[in-house]
Amino acid sequence: MKKKPLILITNDDGITAPGIRALIEVMKDLGDLVVVAPDSPQSGTGHAITINNTLHLNKISKPDAAFDEYSCSGTPVDCVKFATKEIIKGKPDLCVSGINHGSNSSINVIYSGTMSAAVEAGIEGIPSIGFSLSDFDWNADFEVVKPFVKKIAQQVLANGLPEGVILNVNFPRAKSFKGVKICRQAKAMWVEEFDKRKSPHGRDYYWLTGKFVNLDKGEDTDEWALSHGYVSVVPVQFDLTAHHAMQTLNSWKLDE
Repeated sequence: MKKKPLILITNDDGITAPGIRALIEVMKDLGDLVVVAPDSPQSGTGHAITINNTLHLNKISKPDAAFDEYSCSGTPVDCVKFATKEIIKGKPDLCVSGINHGSNSSINVIYSGTMSAAVEAGIEGIPSIGFSLSDFDWNADFEVVKPFVKKIAQQVLANGLPEGVILNVNFPRAKSFKGVKICRQAKAMWVEEFDKRKSPHGRDYYWLTGKFVNLDKGEDTDEWALSHGYVSVVPVQFDLTAHHAMQTLNSWKLDE
């Protein structure tokens, strides 16, 4: 009998988030599961790890549960490290992160705890996918994305991924999709400012605010795909070397 693949599931919205519950529902048909997720929301933590505080891991699944489920006091990246070093003590066949409440397209991939968890797994040589839905509502409807999540995960399990590559999958907020497009990351940025306020005690405090500005007019980007009703799939990598700049830098007279 063929052994089922072992699938690690994590997220950044927390262990109770509806998005990770939807992901579990899909993945339980594809393999054996281990779920390790933060015990509270960790959105925007990026690739942060916990080094100056203690970490706690709590098993929350019942003894007769179909799979093991844990909450972690740390970041999404901490969750992946815990899973591979302390729980599985090895590599799962696949890591899926999400389904995030809100888009992680374009530059948002840098800040995303969802994607950072997937990237961490990728660094450890595990085929990994981050899934996000462009709907921040806690009660967002994940039903429409489930068949696509399943199909993409099946393809990765069957074919693997190129070395050092992780998939960043984003779904538009829609009742149906026109299809799936393999895209590049759009050139975009957040134009930010701080909303300064004063507490009842007279102390200044701030909220980070801003608006997302897409500077990219290309029709091969994730932002274009999402705005036109397509699921975007962007292959990302953790090698941040700007290879195209090396020739220019080598022309500098640094040794003289």
